[in-house]
Amino acid sequence: MAGVIPSASLLHRGRGRLSGFLRAQLDRQTLRWRLWAPVALGGGCAVYFSLKVEPPTWPLLVAALLTASLWLGARRLSLGRGWTLPLMLLACFALGLAVARLRTDAVTAPIAPAMAEPTVVEGWVVDVDSPGAAGPRVVIAPVRIRGLAAEDTPVRLRATVRGVAPEPGEAVRLFAILNPPPAPASPGAYDFGRNAFFQGMGGVAFGLGETRPAYLPIPPWRLRAAMWVNGVRYALARRIVARQGERAGGVAAAMTTGHEAWLDPDEVDVMRDSGLAHILSISGLHMAVVGGFAFFLVRLLVAAWPWLALRVPGKKVAAGAGLLAVGLYLVISGAPAPAERAAITASIAFLAILLDRQAITMHALAVAAFVVLLLQPEAIVTPGFQMSFAATAALVALVEAWPRRPREISAPWPILLVQRTGAWLGAAVLASLVAGAATGPFAMQHFNRTAMYGLAANLATAPVSDFLIMPALALGALLEPLGLGGPFLWLAARGIELMMAVGAWTAGLPGAVRTVASAPDFVLPVAFLGVLFCCLWRGPLRWTGLPFAAAVMLWPRAPTPDLWIGDGGTNAAWVEAGEAVVARPGVRQFAVDVWSRRRGVTPVERPQEGWTCTRASCAPETADAGPIALWWGKRGPSADQMAALCRVAPVVSVRAPVHDLPASCDGRLVLDGVDYARGGAVELWRDGPTAQNRWRAVWSARVRGDRPWSRIGDPDVSDSGG
Repeated sequence: MAGVIPSASLLHRGRGRLSGFLRAQLDRQTLRWRLWAPVALGGGCAVYFSLKVEPPTWPLLVAALLTASLWLGARRLSLGRGWTLPLMLLACFALGLAVARLRTDAVTAPIAPAMAEPTVVEGWVVDVDSPGAAGPRVVIAPVRIRGLAAEDTPVRLRATVRGVAPEPGEAVRLFAILNPPPAPASPGAYDFGRNAFFQGMGGVAFGLGETRPAYLPIPPWRLRAAMWVNGVRYALARRIVARQGERAGGVAAAMTTGHEAWLDPDEVDVMRDSGLAHILSISGLHMAVVGGFAFFLVRLLVAAWPWLALRVPGKKVAAGAGLLAVGLYLVISGAPAPAERAAITASIAFLAILLDRQAITMHALAVAAFVVLLLQPEAIVTPGFQMSFAATAALVALVEAWPRRPREISAPWPILLVQRTGAWLGAAVLASLVAGAATGPFAMQHFNRTAMYGLAANLATAPVSDFLIMPALALGALLEPLGLGGPFLWLAARGIELMMAVGAWTAGLPGAVRTVASAPDFVLPVAFLGVLFCCLWRGPLRWTGLPFAAAVMLWPRAPTPDLWIGDGGTNAAWVEAGEAVVARPGVRQFAVDVWSRRRGVTPVERPQEGWTCTRASCAPETADAGPIALWWGKRGPSADQMAALCRVAPVVSVRAPVHDLPASCDGRLVLDGVDYARGGAVELWRDGPTAQNRWRAVWSARVRGDRPWSRIGDPDVSDSGG
């Protein structure tokens, strides 16, 4: 029939339009492909840390050199982006693997063994650390440890002490139990031992008595310099607390110097439940506020002096002041790893201004990410790096897409005030929504809790924090050594009290916190790539990354384990009706909380009825009371005691090694000290009918792999709760 277009022609036309659309989309990415270089570099770093065994160094170096040569050769031959782009990404991926391996070699240091008996530690107090559940903690540079050779002595120890914590620069003698850094609380949980390994922390010590003075040789100059800086930081923190009181001063000291010794744990919980806990840790937000405050203050002062404004480039002078402020704040904060990464990012922004480049661009962020990963490849597996760069990339993408509003020629000031206030509020709400959406997958996966009113709390406190608290703290800390910081610290304290009041009100609302179980491990990289695709891609195709960005929220969760036993068999919990029934409430509570949050269950105390407990064990009286009999005494049970445990529970956990099993243990799952020394914590699922008593086990050591930081110690000595 005339006028009817054949279906083949329609299909051909549709294909042509689709091809043209895709070609146009690719053309828009001409200057964006290089942004994927740090993504590939981070992918190589992440793959390295996901390996179960340590790879050899030379094949990774050869692969990095070979792929880099191929990429450079393809560029020299002008083979086109179809060749150079994949080769660039492959070279960056191989570089990530090699850099991570070299970084591990560079920081490798002795790790303390789990010593069976207490020992004597003599060393220098390098810094005062945040307190743990058992008391104050300090970082010690050990000089001598009884029972360890000099080449086996860790470079740093984190020690829990009795009484008042010694100050940086003191030489101390400590009678303590020594242990390696803590292992993951459950299979797949955050690896505190890996974090300690890259911080140079080779062990933890639990003091059994008061610290005593020691007489030690003069330390090396670098150690003396570090102790002097930390002593100045600690003295400043004490002066801030003395000015403001422990409640507001503890928060101010944490925000300024990184010292958390005066923070009230209940207040920290309130801040966490309200979504404001990120303000307490020194990170990109603090660096941005301090550096930005210095930049705008100096630029304003230069502009206010006409003689100077005509003779110096005010913007570059202000950028130099911002660099100086960032460096000074990094020193005062103690240079923790998140602060170092934030300082690198802020420094690159100020350097861009000095080089007449735009400071806030996606390319500047890509350079910052590349530099951070080259210097600290371990950052790729830390929540701070993931959340910081995801949020920053999302905000930069928002700036890129933000419509340019035409400037008003002339309007009455009341109208301008209303317009600009409305625009500021709209921008603040949208920025908080975008940053929250970008960091949401990481908060769910790593912390398993969502502050439902976090957006409202952050919107209410952001002006106070950004424009009052941080500038006042910066000026107060700068002037306090001269005795002139009082007015600024008083002003900051009022802002902190207001912020904490907002946090307490928000945390008290119904349903303020929601616990979310962790998705499988491979889901978070999918979400990360989805977030980055939404940020880095230009054009409508970027929204195809949204389903991937939401993978953590949408992906089905694995079946909840029926039983969890902590490392060493010192505590256990089993799941009943969506609740985790804890065998020993209050024991290894941090590990219990980590496991229960990861699995999305609420921990509850075990009822006393139906159980028989002694100083070393607890066992159910009937099969309905619980599935496990727990023996946590360091000395193993007798044959009769072992037989009694096996008669009442399908799973028997014994902390000590068991050499002989009585007949009543036939058909029972018995785990002893040998299993825990080899595997750490364990999760158990019933495999088949209950009558068969078959279990499937996943051990934390198997998930962790055999890596340089994978040493398991005595569960009685752990500081993972801090």
